Amino acid sequence: MQLDLPFVAQRWRERRQSYRPQREPLDPRRYGVVRLSGAAEARGFIVRHHYSGSYPVAIAAYGLMEARRNRAVELVGVAVFSVPVQPRAADAYGASGARSCDLGRFLLLDHVPGNAETWFLRRALAGLGQDKTGEDGRPLYSVCLAYSDPVPRVDRAGEVTFAGHYGGIYAASSALYLGRATPRTLWLADDATVISSRALMKLKHGDTGARYAYETLRRHGAPPLAPGETGGAYIERALRDGPFRRLRHRGNHVYAFPCGSTTTRRTVRSRMATALPYPARTDAPRP
Repeated sequence: MQLDLPFVAQRWRERRQSYRPQREPLDPRRYGVVRLSGAAEARGFIVRHHYSGSYPVAIAAYGLMEARRNRAVELVGVAVFSVPVQPRAADAYGASGARSCDLGRFLLLDHVPGNAETWFLRRALAGLGQDKTGEDGRPLYSVCLAYSDPVPRVDRAGEVTFAGHYGGIYAASSALYLGRATPRTLWLADDATVISSRALMKLKHGDTGARYAYETLRRHGAPPLAPGETGGAYIERALRDGPFRRLRHRGNHVYAFPCGSTTTRRTVRSRMATALPYPARTDAPRP
């Protein structure tokens, strides 16, 4: 299934994807954006609903709150700004020396109207600039990088479990499109769950999170760890002998949001600006 960017907004609930019309009207009187001061609320929401089932190293998190008649105010969306996966990624795209963060997670529940995405994201970015400042009172971050994964996942039965998310919200928010990140190879379980390479490295080196990585492999059918077997040797054997398969990934789409003051945003935009057109489709599914 390949999807056109301008027409649909992806939604999630209990890790199941769905879609809404992207230009669906939003009644702003029913919604508000708040900073989620404690990690537990944001983490619980993301782990429960996001397809990855994981939570990044957060810098700040913001919640989309919805008020509905005869119901308590409810958390219906979360934006998480996180420590960059690649610390010098912004340098590679022309913003040398700029302090950057990632939009590590951005998720809205399935009943939230399509236009809520840009409305929420704009306010979350503004909140980041107000809440994360240096000693001089200026915003700490001048670039926020956002990644969209356009590569669908297909399980062993041939069912598309993840259709790809394609960056329509970033295009609608006038982000700079910077092309695709580095291609890589993913390891998939039978149900098309991606086995995190970062988790595997934790298991290999015995770092914090190694036990969770091991349990994840076992849950997806990997053999047990042998007595005296090192983490590196086990990973090699588990991926070879377990029900896992490789998927060549052409790289995520990369977008940039200049942040901070008007002058900073203008400067960053001029340094990072490219003539690359926004992508129009997800990649074709591959078995």
